[in-house]
Amino acid sequence: MRVRDGDGDGGGEVTAPPQHLVFAYYITGHGFGHATRALEVVRHLVAAGHDVHVVTAAPEFVFTTEISSPCLHIRKVLLDCGAVQADALTVDRLASLEKVSDVVPVACRAAADAGIRSVCVTNFSWDFIYAEYVVAAGNHHRSIVWQIAEDYSHCEFLLRLPGYCPMPAFRDVIDVPLVVRRLHKSRSEVRKELGIADAIKVVIFNFGGQPAGWELKREWLPDGWLCLVCGASDTQELPPNFIKLAKDAYTPDLMAASDCMLGKIGYGTVSEALAYKLPFVFVRRDYFNEEPFLRNMLEHYQCGIEMIRRDLLTGHWKPYLLRAITLQPCYDGPINGGEVAAHILQDTAVGKKYISGKLSGARRLRDAIVLGYQLQRAPGRDVGIPDWYSLSEKETGVRQALTYHDFNGSAESSFEDFEILHGDMQGLTDTMSFLKSLSGLAGNDPRSPEKQTRERTAASVLFDWEEEIYVARAPGRLDVMGGIADYSGSLVLQMPIREACHVAVQRSDPSKQKQWKHTQARQLANGGAVPVLQIVSFGSELSNRAPTFDMDLSDFMDGDKPISYDKAKEYFSLDPSQKWAAYVAGTIFVLMTELGVRFTDSMSILVSSSVPEGKGVSSSASVEVASMSAIAAAYGLNIAPRDLALLCQKVENRVVGAPCGVMDQMASACGEANKLLAMVCQPAEVKELVNIPTHIRFWGLDSGIRHSVGGTDYGSVRVGTYMGRKMIKCAASDLLSESLPSCVPTLSGDTNPEEYEEHGVDLLKSEASMEYLCNLPPHRYEAVYAKNIPEVITGDAFLEKYGDHNDVVTQVDPKRSYCVKAPTRHPIYENFRVEAFKSLLTAAKTDGQLSALGELTYQCHYSYNACGLGSDGTDRLVNLVQEIQHRKTSRAGGPSLFGAKITGGGSGGSVCVIGKNCLRSSEEILEIQRRYKAATGYLPIVFEGSSPGAGKFGYLKIRRRSA
Repeated sequence: MRVRDGDGDGGGEVTAPPQHLVFAYYITGHGFGHATRALEVVRHLVAAGHDVHVVTAAPEFVFTTEISSPCLHIRKVLLDCGAVQADALTVDRLASLEKVSDVVPVACRAAADAGIRSVCVTNFSWDFIYAEYVVAAGNHHRSIVWQIAEDYSHCEFLLRLPGYCPMPAFRDVIDVPLVVRRLHKSRSEVRKELGIADAIKVVIFNFGGQPAGWELKREWLPDGWLCLVCGASDTQELPPNFIKLAKDAYTPDLMAASDCMLGKIGYGTVSEALAYKLPFVFVRRDYFNEEPFLRNMLEHYQCGIEMIRRDLLTGHWKPYLLRAITLQPCYDGPINGGEVAAHILQDTAVGKKYISGKLSGARRLRDAIVLGYQLQRAPGRDVGIPDWYSLSEKETGVRQALTYHDFNGSAESSFEDFEILHGDMQGLTDTMSFLKSLSGLAGNDPRSPEKQTRERTAASVLFDWEEEIYVARAPGRLDVMGGIADYSGSLVLQMPIREACHVAVQRSDPSKQKQWKHTQARQLANGGAVPVLQIVSFGSELSNRAPTFDMDLSDFMDGDKPISYDKAKEYFSLDPSQKWAAYVAGTIFVLMTELGVRFTDSMSILVSSSVPEGKGVSSSASVEVASMSAIAAAYGLNIAPRDLALLCQKVENRVVGAPCGVMDQMASACGEANKLLAMVCQPAEVKELVNIPTHIRFWGLDSGIRHSVGGTDYGSVRVGTYMGRKMIKCAASDLLSESLPSCVPTLSGDTNPEEYEEHGVDLLKSEASMEYLCNLPPHRYEAVYAKNIPEVITGDAFLEKYGDHNDVVTQVDPKRSYCVKAPTRHPIYENFRVEAFKSLLTAAKTDGQLSALGELTYQCHYSYNACGLGSDGTDRLVNLVQEIQHRKTSRAGGPSLFGAKITGGGSGGSVCVIGKNCLRSSEEILEIQRRYKAATGYLPIVFEGSSPGAGKFGYLKIRRRSA
């Protein structure tokens, strides 16, 4: 349902009904924005003569400076932690979950139990905010999100504000206009009080109610500018061109008197910037899930410019501020949301029923789809985000993220616009589409009045189109067998998938590189041209990652040597919105560190991937391999595919900080279309390329649950595995140190004891020095070691007894308990299963062959679950495969699907399904898709088909044909 938008500016009043009403208004104390938007609703209710009891931890002055009435009652209570912030720009996700209190949503349930109607007024809900924190913290926190959503569902309806996030927990929705605080003084009155002439340019520095404490410097502002500083501490000293504002200064008046604002995004700052047409230079906040939706609204109304955090902290403000004052903000919608909301609340309190919209159920489903996109960080190719969720009448929700297929600057753009100087597209349609997207960029005018995404605008000025560009391609992979046993030295079987990442690289003289304005400003400030890296990544629209990244390549150097891996990792961790750049720029750093390459030229890189993130199909490995391949081609480096994969693993382990094995990078670099890469991960030895029999087919099915090898579940299982290896090695050493007869078991009558003793000692010696756990056969594990491996051990107990687990990419947390037995057993048996699977692929073509292959996949799946790496979604998909496989059917020929397993690092992602290569199996895969969607609301992606690895593709050297 939609309320008729008012045309006023919020100055109207709510007409009081015959009876006196009492409202209880529960407001989170997280930041000022929640309180300031509630203030306008409260003000109108009080003006109508009603009593309003405000329950909040927000400062009282926010309300009392605007409302002076005995009808206002304030009770100071810490209702919830909101999101715990380490500083003004950083949310601590784990601390937020540890301190979660669901008091605000539980008010909805309490009201329902008391027979009182409740309404929520917001643009986001806490279940949405916390949902992504659960991804980082581990699934054991999921009950928090479910409980909050359940409590919200008791709400009568939601008064939804523009710039909203997905909120599927609410049954009914009424959209209201922007809620904006009114102005008290004119621009000239404010400037006169501050002693600022009308001609002076003013920026207001506004990072909410959390003082940043940064040291501000005079030279950071353009000449003649002044800066009004909100939230400065009493002891903070400011340069003469910075003016400290009082703690209770009325921000709307100051914003309206300024020429632009520099701050962080929140509902209050965004709504008031739009209302007063104030250009907003914003800096992203870490893990602030509300931000992408508000940011899209800002940019839609030409009101926002993003500043890189590094430039904020180092004072490179000038190019952003000068660009901001050229914007022409164009929001012309109503701003009387406080008045509209108060009317609805009053009507609801006296019993009026607001009829639900016919599409309320469909709206909730669409909300859930968009929620899935936000949490999975997928680039928008799974299923179409409905038009309903883009721009709806006078509101902005969220735009669909674009893949490279969408970046065709005009209908005339074509891959044939480029001359291919080296290489072959090999008939790959995705490569043709990528070149077509480049052609569209080459003809794009970033100054065009047509609305463009920031990533497209940045990419269109990235390259010199008259010079050579190098293009590489690397696919994702489907983990058929092996999975997490790779870091234990297992045999693995991997299939490169059809979806791939393309990377385009151009090197140029530092003095001739086309640079973005803020990059140019930094160069001028530093005294001249130096080698600069500029990266654009397509597909950032639905995520909270920045679409661009730039750095001086000298940042990687400490004198004449590269900085350490720890410092490189820290460099990219400083700003989580740009941490993605570690996968790309990290390849440069690894080449410098491992091969001694020195990059004296500047470099421009464009990344475009159709490998969806968080699906367990190695999106990160495809980016790393494609990036390093393109850079190597541009600089004439001849790196064998296997060596390149090992270097890319170092990027992920040492620069990104994800403790993955090497199979992902090997599959992306060394794989071939329609073949399984059989590789022994000790560390990366390709055994052979196994042809997939023509009667067998593999599919990947995405569960919709985001997977991350950087997550806590994956890392703790790896720690447990290495703990088990250390225990086995110590046990073998202890057996060796004992008297020889005591370690010899009872022998059969025809066995020579001396021969056994010699053999047994050699066996124990090899096990005591074992490097890879998969070299221990299952029978030896069961006979000698299994009984002494504990189910669980605490970190401090392990460290006290064993010292260290000897893994260079993970650390033992003394305060944590680790599962050990299942993670130790898994790779030992998985290696055996993979060997058997590989042998069965070449066996006779029978249903028995397929049944045996399927059984091995099921065993692998349940072994993952025993390790704690399962998920509800992947279990549901595997169960659906089993139901279809075993159901009674009148159709001849028996089953066509035979097995399924979770893939890669587990904890979500995709499952691999094995079946006959026939029409019926494809129909049954579609049936699984439909049934999964009916049960969960999410339509799984199907990964089918294969494509060549980066080594087989090589690279393209292209140049745009002259007109």
